[in-house]
Formats: sequence, C-alpha cells, structure tokens
Amino acid sequence: MSTNETVFKEKSSLKASDLKHRRTINYNIGKYNAVVPVGKSQFEDVHFARETAKNIKWNAIENLDTNLENFEKNILKRGAKVIWAETVEQACEAVLKICKEKSCSTVVKSKSMVTEEIHLNEFLEKNQIESIETDLGEYIQQLDGEPPYHIVTPAMHKSKEDVAKVFNEHLHTSLDLTPTQLTLVARDIMRDKYTKAQVGITGANFIIADTGSIAITENEGNARLSAAWPKTHIVITGIEKIIPSLTDLALFWPLLASYGTGQQLTVYNSIFSGPRQQDELDGPEEMYVILLDNGRTSIMQDPVSRESLYCIRCGACLNACPVYKNIGGHSYGTTYSGPIGSVITPNLKGLPEWNHLSNASSLCGNCTEVCAVKINLHELLLHNRREAVKTGAGNMFEKIAWTVWQQGMLHRKLMNLGNRKLKNWMINKVFKGWAGKRADLVFPEKTFNQLCLESHKK
Repeated sequence: MSTNETVFKEKSSLKASDLKHRRTINYNIGKYNAVVPVGKSQFEDVHFARETAKNIKWNAIENLDTNLENFEKNILKRGAKVIWAETVEQACEAVLKICKEKSCSTVVKSKSMVTEEIHLNEFLEKNQIESIETDLGEYIQQLDGEPPYHIVTPAMHKSKEDVAKVFNEHLHTSLDLTPTQLTLVARDIMRDKYTKAQVGITGANFIIADTGSIAITENEGNARLSAAWPKTHIVITGIEKIIPSLTDLALFWPLLASYGTGQQLTVYNSIFSGPRQQDELDGPEEMYVILLDNGRTSIMQDPVSRESLYCIRCGACLNACPVYKNIGGHSYGTTYSGPIGSVITPNLKGLPEWNHLSNASSLCGNCTEVCAVKINLHELLLHNRREAVKTGAGNMFEKIAWTVWQQGMLHRKLMNLGNRKLKNWMINKVFKGWAGKRADLVFPEKTFNQLCLESHKK
C-alpha cells in the first residue's frame, strides 16, 4: 500500500465519522441542489446542450495541436507572449523569471485550480514574493493554511462561524461579524493589495483558438481586477481548456454557470485578447500566457482516458458523489478531488501511487448523470482500475482476493463448501474492509442453491 493510499484511508475515516463536517457540507450542497434546476431551466433541451458541448470539446481535443497553434498565432498578433511549460517546474520558473524582471514583490491572484496544481503560492513565498488570493473562498483558505476543498467553492466545508473564527485568528476581527461584514473586511484588504501589486495572475476557464483569447467567468470581479489593474498580467492554464471558436462561449458560459452554481450566467464574464492596445485606456501593459502540459498529453495518448480532458471544471460531479459528500475534498490529498479528480489524478501523477482514488467510488454513475459535458466518469474509473491491473499497479492482496472470488463464482460446489462459522470468520475477520465500520455480515446456514436443490428433491 502506497503512502498516499494510507493517508487517504486515514483522512477518509476521520472525515466520514465527523458529523459536524458532514452536516456542513451536506447543507451547502443542499443549497446548490436547490438552485441548479433553476439554472438548467434556461435550456429548452438541456441534454441536447450537453451533447453539443461534448461534441465541441471532442473536436477541440482531437485537434488539440492545431487549435493551440491557432491560439498562439492569434494572441501573438495582439502583443501577448506565449510560454509552453511541459512540467510544474517550468511553469513556476517562468512565473518567477517574469516577476524578477518586473522587480515584483507582491502578486494578486484570482481563483485558479491550475496554480493550485503547480503549488504556485508556496513557490513564490520561497522566493520572497507575496502572493495574495483575491477570491473570497480562496482567501479564507489561504488565511487558514488549507488548500481548496472544492473545485468551485474552495471553503465549502466551513460554516459562517468557522469563517468568523479564521478572520478573528488571523485578522483580529470580532467573532460576531456577519458574513457581509466579513466580506467587507476582505474587500478592504484586497483593494489595497490591487494597488500595490506589480503582477496579476489568473487562470482561464476557456482559451479560444480562432481569436486568440482568454475567457474568464466569475462572481466577484476579482479576476477582472487581477488582470487589469497590475501592469503585468500572467495567465496560467492547462492546454485542455481550448475551445475552437469565440461563438462557442454562447453555450459554454451558461452551461458552466448552470452546473457550477445554479445561475443562468455568472456575474462577470471577461474576454482578454492581449495587453492594452494603443487605443485602449485600461488593461495591463504586458500579458503572458503559460500553457501547461504536466501530464495532459499523456492522457491524450489513451483514446479512452482522453475523454476526461473535456471537463470544464463545473464541480457538479463532486456535489453528486456520495463518496465526496462523506469524506470531503481534503481527504483525496490532491488538487482535483471527487470523481473527476479520481479519474485524472492517477493519469497525471501515475497509477502506482494514485490508483486508490479510482477505487474510492461506489460506481453509482451519478457523476456521469450530472456531468455538464456528459463525460462517462464511472466508465473512466473502471478503465483506470483495469489499467492498474494490466500494468501491475494493483494491490497484491486484492489480486488474490479476486482470484478466489472468481473461482468461487465459476464453481458452484466451491461456494457451497464451508460451514456458516467459517464463512462468517472469513468475511468479518480476514476481509476487514466491510466490518471495520459496519455490523458483521452473517451468512445463513445454507446457501440459496442448497435450499433450492432440497426443495426440488421434495
């Protein structure tokens, strides 16, 4: 058993037993479930919209090389600079080089899972550069020294009392402040940071090939300020965020809003096509786009796993997953949690160390049912399990157990062998996965097969 798997099981066990945690996350997911149908109602045929979006992403990924080259060509015309980063190290070093050239001491950063993936904040801190999260949820998590809990709502696991406590401990505010008052405190801090930061860093919800543009959707306006206020704007995005045309946003923006937050459209939707032009009054003087691979082309090589690159990071699969709702986002021990994280993490980081995430699923298929772009997530989880067995990354004890089970299923006489006490001991004492947290399984005196044969003899 790998270290990651051991930690995962320990954290999962603790969180699943934490009733306060479960009440908080289920309350917040319940609020999400109440509004999503309202967002979906804008579509005359939501299933057709999802299928269309999937086909667009299929086209984008199947022609990834051409689409990325078109994006680069078009955004270069507008004065932006494009940096290709194959690894985490290359992406971080590219950011550091830009910051040093600009004599940067403070960075403002909008919500971005890719920057979490490369652990950018920690890297910049080691190089004496202050990096401030400007998304409220991310800022709460940064103050508390925690990574995001959820792809869309980073502090989903915290109640308003928890947030008040975090602000009290780190900003010395009163414990009885309301959510509105806490937001105003954060706003005052952010506004000061915006004016002092030399560099602003954002992610991208979509990168658009035919116009060479970056599309960002948000509800707080912090990404817009992070991109426009500092003199230098750095975009860090995974290469899979590409879509072929600007017109595709007419579908993807409302689809992302509906499945991500239950809105018909998020509050701020911005398109950036380079730095400030000669006839423009606002915007950064320079714009850099870092296109990150970090294992994505490896996923491309598998014709089955390739489908996972269609993901638009709406977070719907996390909210629907019974496993996620019990163990929470931090138990996964990786940037991307929930069903989509369990699919892509083993492929990004390696099956031997991360295959356990693909097994952390009930295979109920609810993730596939709610996916905004109809990714067959439960089938991809099974695909990862098969690949782990084929490549020898599976657990040896598990292999033995399944071999015994297979033989039992193929030979009726073997299933009928052994008395009740022996079977009870085998299941409850040898295989401890079930009985560890549940009541013992108790076998009947005779199998159904034996009872059936006896009844026919009569």
